[in-house]
Amino acid sequence: MNALPMLGDRPTAATGPLLLENIPGLQREVRQLAAARGAVILAHNYQLPEIQQVADYVGDSLGLSRWAAATDAPEIIFCGVHFMAETASVLSPDKRVVIPDADAGCSLADSITPEQLREWKAAHPGAVVVMYVNTTAAVKAETDYCVTSANAVQVVSHILATHGPDTEILFGPDMFLGAYVERTLGVSLHVWDGECHVHAGIRPDDINAARAAHPDADFLIHPECGCSTPVLEYVAAGDVAADGVHLLSTGGMLAYAADQAGQVTVDGVPRRTAIVATETGMLHGLREAAPNVDFIAANEAASCRYMKMITLPKLRDALTGNGGAEVKVDADLAARARVPIERMVAIG
Repeated sequence: MNALPMLGDRPTAATGPLLLENIPGLQREVRQLAAARGAVILAHNYQLPEIQQVADYVGDSLGLSRWAAATDAPEIIFCGVHFMAETASVLSPDKRVVIPDADAGCSLADSITPEQLREWKAAHPGAVVVMYVNTTAAVKAETDYCVTSANAVQVVSHILATHGPDTEILFGPDMFLGAYVERTLGVSLHVWDGECHVHAGIRPDDINAARAAHPDADFLIHPECGCSTPVLEYVAAGDVAADGVHLLSTGGMLAYAADQAGQVTVDGVPRRTAIVATETGMLHGLREAAPNVDFIAANEAASCRYMKMITLPKLRDALTGNGGAEVKVDADLAARARVPIERMVAIG
C-alpha cells in the first residue's frame, strides 16, 4: 500500500486510503476537537467502523432522530447521509448541524420527489400519507406520519386504530418495507415503487447460498431487503424453516446481539452463527455487541457507497472548519416536516 499523502503530519480528506496506523491518532484528534467545540457526533449503524468508534451515539434512523431532538449540544456532526442531517436540523433548529460530506446522498430518498408525492396525494384525496424517514425534508413536509423499519408496523397499526380500519394509506417510498407492513398486518396499502439500491441487491440466491453453507445459522433480515418478501413466502410455504428466521430493524439486530452476548463459546469457538441480510456496516456493531456470535454477511457486496463517503479525515476536517457542510432546513419547511417526525417519535 502506498504511503498516505500528508498535510503537515495529518492525512487530508482529499487524499487516498487511510492507513491502519493512522486511525488511532486521528480518532484521538477527532474526540479532542469535538470536546473543544462542544459538538456531539452521531453516526448511523452503516458507517465505517472507525467512525462508529468515535461517535457519541451510534444507531438506526429512529434512534438518531431521538438523539438529535434530545441533545443539548450546540453542534451536531452527523455521520450519515444527507436526509438524516436534514432530519436533525428539522428536530433541532437552534443547533448547528454539519455533515462531513454533503454529497453523501441516498438512493431511496431520491426515489420520490415532493412533486411526485403531491401528484400521488391528488389521485387519492383524503388518504393518510406514511413515508419512511429515508426521505428529504421537502417530502416529509407533504407527509402525515414518518416511520422507520423499527416502527413502521406500529405506526400503520396506530393509524388504522385511530382513523378506522378502512383508512386509505399511501406508503412510501420503500416497496419492500411496504410489502412487509401489508403482510404483517394483513392489510392493503398503496405502496410506492421505490427501493434502496443496497437492500434491493440482496437477492434470494444470496440467502439460499449462505443458508446452504451455514444450515444451522440464524438468519437476520432487514425488512427493506429485496429478499424479504420472497423469504416470507418461503417460510409461509414451508420451503424455509421458520426457526431461526428473524425479520429485524437494525436496532432489532443489535437487540438480538445483546441477547446472545451473555452466552458462552465452546472451546473458544462462537456457539452460534448468524447470517445478516442488510448493509455490511452493520456487522461491526453486531460483532462488538456479541463477539461470541459469528456474524456473516448474506452478501459481502451490500455496501452503501454513500454511507462510506464519510471518512475520519473528512470528519476531522469538518471539526476544524476545513471541510464539511452545514445542513440547514428552511424554517417554514422545517415546521411542516417536523409534524410527521414528531408523530413517529411519539408513537415509538
